[in-house]
Amino acid sequence: MAVEFVGIDPDTDRDHCPTVWADAEAQEILLQGWKPSTETQAECEASSPANGPVPDSEAIVRIPARMIPMIREACDAVESAQLRSAAWPV
Repeated sequence: MAVEFVGIDPDTDRDHCPTVWADAEAQEILLQGWKPSTETQAECEASSPANGPVPDSEAIVRIPARMIPMIREACDAVESAQLRSAAWPV
């Protein structure tokens, strides 16, 4: 496996560091991030076709490169939401 560091959260405190790596050989993306709240995890599990809950030990996940369009879509949605929030303060 040839894992290549891609980037780290620019706002990291170096203790809690969302990070992205790429494994071009395996055509996978590796992500490190925060665990969701209990409520968010339950919502994700309820909407997932996977069998059973997400194990507590999962903090780094491998995602096939074919999912990149979905990741981009999610990023675009989050970015768009952030831009709307900034444009329309509550």
